[in-house]
Amino acid sequence: MSFPPLVEPAPDLTVDEVRRYSRHLIIPDVGMSGQKRLKNAKVLVIGAGGLGSPALLYLAAAGVGTLGIVEFDEVDESNLQRQVIHGQSDIGRPKAESARDSIKEVNPLVDVVVHNERLDNDNVFAIFEGYDLIVDGTDNFATRYLVNDAAYFAEIPYVWGSIYRFDGQASVFWPQARTTDGASADAPCYRCLYPEPPPPGMVPSCAEGGVLGVLCASVGSIQVNEAIKLLTGIGEPLVGRLMIYDALEMEYRKLKVRKDPNCALCGENPTVTGLIDYDFFCGAISEDAADAAADATISVKQLEEMLAEREQGTRDFVLVDVREPNEYEINKIPGSVLIPKGEFLNGNALGALADLGAGSGDKPVVLHCKSGVRSAEALAVLKGAGYGDATHVGGGVVAWVNQIDPSQPAY
Repeated sequence: MSFPPLVEPAPDLTVDEVRRYSRHLIIPDVGMSGQKRLKNAKVLVIGAGGLGSPALLYLAAAGVGTLGIVEFDEVDESNLQRQVIHGQSDIGRPKAESARDSIKEVNPLVDVVVHNERLDNDNVFAIFEGYDLIVDGTDNFATRYLVNDAAYFAEIPYVWGSIYRFDGQASVFWPQARTTDGASADAPCYRCLYPEPPPPGMVPSCAEGGVLGVLCASVGSIQVNEAIKLLTGIGEPLVGRLMIYDALEMEYRKLKVRKDPNCALCGENPTVTGLIDYDFFCGAISEDAADAAADATISVKQLEEMLAEREQGTRDFVLVDVREPNEYEINKIPGSVLIPKGEFLNGNALGALADLGAGSGDKPVVLHCKSGVRSAEALAVLKGAGYGDATHVGGGVVAWVNQIDPSQPAY
């Protein structure tokens, strides 16, 4: 399907702009008219991280006239493996400001609007106002559903991308889309593809599961490609199609995504008629995990004291790290044993704990992970199996490195 251009052309291009964008101008499909449309376009990028980095750089290089950046985080050393818009000297700076400076270095003709704040229900419509297109570089389900819903209500096309380890996905969600002949495209929204978020704890974030750095460039550049097509009215955008990329097999696949007549947002009888509580809808941890952790969470300071008592022989317990083996190699809390969360979910961990003498009353179990999410899920399993005195460490090994042992690397 082809669609009319999203924006009207700017009145003209300057001599400097003609020189800068000459390789676009000699492409018949883009030409002077297409480049003027890019100059007149206003694109909002959510996030200046893995996907946002290449997206912002290539949108700027392409000559998009106004770029908005929504980002509240600061640059961390672990970002530099994939977030190429930032550099070593930017560590500790607000990502939005670092991204702005890099954009200006790539193309000083671009107007950059910095939204140095967390996107939420209270500000999303004010931030979206005036933009022609949304490019989503977020890394969590709550924000994705928020962006999708707000873009739908604001009737703005939403270019979505997702990455995890070696796999990437991209699509364009635009239920109000009409083709060049004026017919409805019958296009889906994000909820048509993913009506419900995955169960809490089932899909690790990039911070937990990792991501190949160059995958960000692959998927982010695809998002920019789709944005350019929509803005200029060329080609066939990924409206109603899902692009799936497997970097290990170097394989691209496209699947049709149909509008769901029962979609809670854009279906025939919508039940989502306004913004909702997205954190509650997506849930960082399951209800069982939250209940289990409510009165069974200790701090890393408490754990440090407990380990000292264990060293002195006045206390005994089993400290279990529920992360994956490759994470355990990066850093660890001394005296912990590794039993990955999956072993708790399949039941094998109970035998391993029994072999360690845990659960006998005088040898309780203390669980930890990277941040406290996975250990809370494992704790729920233990509580259900009768380990009533089991606890977990709030903040996990991140808190341990930050507060107790900063000599260890963070990740």
